[in-house]
Amino acid sequence: MQVLKNYIAGQWVESAGALKDVYNPSNGELIGQVPLSPQSEMDAAIDAAQEAFCSWRTTPVSVRVSYLFKFYQLLQEDLPEISRLISIEGGKNKADSDAEIKRMMQNVECACGAPMLLAGEKLMDIASGGMDGEVIRQPLGVFGIIAPFNFPGMVPFWFMPYALAAGDTLVIKPSEQVPLTMQRIFTLFDKLGLPAGVINMVNGDKDTAAPLLENPKVKGVSFVGNTATAKKIAMACAANNKRFQALGSAKNHTIVMPDADLDRVVKALLTSCFGCAGQRCMATSLVVAMPEVYDELVAKFVEAAKGVVAGDALAPDTDMGPVISAAAKERILGLIEKGIADGAELLLDGRNIQLPAPLDKGHFVGATIFGNVTKDMAIYKEEIFGPVVGVMKAANLDEALALIRDCRFGNGASIFTQNGYWARQFQQNASAGMLGINVGIPAPVAYFPFGGEKESIYGDVKAQGRDVFDFMTQRKVVTTRFFAEN
Repeated sequence: MQVLKNYIAGQWVESAGALKDVYNPSNGELIGQVPLSPQSEMDAAIDAAQEAFCSWRTTPVSVRVSYLFKFYQLLQEDLPEISRLISIEGGKNKADSDAEIKRMMQNVECACGAPMLLAGEKLMDIASGGMDGEVIRQPLGVFGIIAPFNFPGMVPFWFMPYALAAGDTLVIKPSEQVPLTMQRIFTLFDKLGLPAGVINMVNGDKDTAAPLLENPKVKGVSFVGNTATAKKIAMACAANNKRFQALGSAKNHTIVMPDADLDRVVKALLTSCFGCAGQRCMATSLVVAMPEVYDELVAKFVEAAKGVVAGDALAPDTDMGPVISAAAKERILGLIEKGIADGAELLLDGRNIQLPAPLDKGHFVGATIFGNVTKDMAIYKEEIFGPVVGVMKAANLDEALALIRDCRFGNGASIFTQNGYWARQFQQNASAGMLGINVGIPAPVAYFPFGGEKESIYGDVKAQGRDVFDFMTQRKVVTTRFFAEN
């Protein structure tokens, strides 16, 4: 069993904080202990990052990127172990864990384009007399990252490599539920020979993270989690004049039109609804089918979902691992009960899944499907964050688009159709930040921004790619004029 440490100023440091047990959600095995670090240790990490910034900001961008090239290689070599850790502490099957690392690597690749993406703009002769204007980008300072449990590797990499390439310094607080993955990743950072304090990690809970929101040395915070917390973080950062990226909850709709290939739709839904046990902000939680295909789609979907194998995250035949904790399981089961009470038709019941020891100590919920869902039901309104999906009818595309428009969340949405007009109407009118056309999970690759609309995001700067460089740099406008010497 591993007792985790913090990484501050280029050194592994034991925390004085109380230890919290970390369990494998597949079988209840104790796999580590994570410190709930006091705020003084977070302040020490911020101080180290601030000191390192003084020289890191002027380090040539080519040198900063060279560290990322080296890190990419280390990440590739360590992929099997990082994938294993994601599975044992987060409950993802091997395919989902491997895919998470590939997304991490993709963001490192994108950040390596910093020499071009950080370039400024210049316009000569903006006024008579030899006056020029230009925009330059400069790093801002220390940035904080507060990471979620569901993607302990990928989500932090929406921000980390970009900060390093931009010339900023970092302090990350991993989720206390899944700290082992980032601990392993920091062993790779430790091998790079980065200047002390450029990147730091402090383990803990929300109290540990508080200085990131309050300390004036921190220039901005990136957060991914639920909407309630995202809103609090946004308000705290705004009150303290900090930049913020605060990505929150989701309720993603997938529209199925009369011309859709239902076999392809079902195949996509199995992944988008039950992959990662539904614990991702891009999961399909509502399927909106036209009346012409509703019955056939439901029959095919339920029959296919019966074959979703739940089990140990590391087992090769596992399609879906556990949810993250007993508390998460209890909440999901409670929402299933609400769905029944509200009158939804329970087509596939995943509440009483039976698995042999030691998996009987795990936090498993089987694939669950509701039919005839209506928008007044709790399972329609609330983010379930588990392997539970509702199927409902809409009379036409306009009615389906109205459901998306009226939903308070707007992270993602998809449509399945071969009709170009319907696809274009969806593209133009679906009020979500990430859209898919015949794509089950419309999560963009690293070169495009990741983020939603409405209560799925606070702030106007999204994750990944050029958007993060915009977030983590200051654009200065310089107006110049030089006179001929007499």
